[in-house]
Amino acid sequence: METDTSEAILESTTELLTEVLARNTLETDDLISIIFTCTPDLTAEFPAVAAREAGLTTIPLLCASEIPVPGSLGMCIRVMIHCTVPRDREIQHVYLREARRLRPDLQRDAQ
Repeated sequence: METDTSEAILESTTELLTEVLARNTLETDDLISIIFTCTPDLTAEFPAVAAREAGLTTIPLLCASEIPVPGSLGMCIRVMIHCTVPRDREIQHVYLREARRLRPDLQRDAQ
């Protein structure tokens, strides 16, 4: 994300949430709660608004701010989804755009 605007935050959050749900074949009934965090340079909108607009109206949502560590990645939205899945299902962690630098060990060629 390059700008702190409501539109950019909603678009990026929708992209991230859609990708996480798709890669993990999660349905609304699988979701328990969702926590979103943003770096301190993103204040124009709550990421949870994108989830509500996507139809997640019965899931508890929380937004928080990341700790402003010097030199850390800026303009970043993160999501932690609490869900129920079969024990044998491998969870697919999603890092998009510049966030891929945060966990290069989890990256695959398809991303």
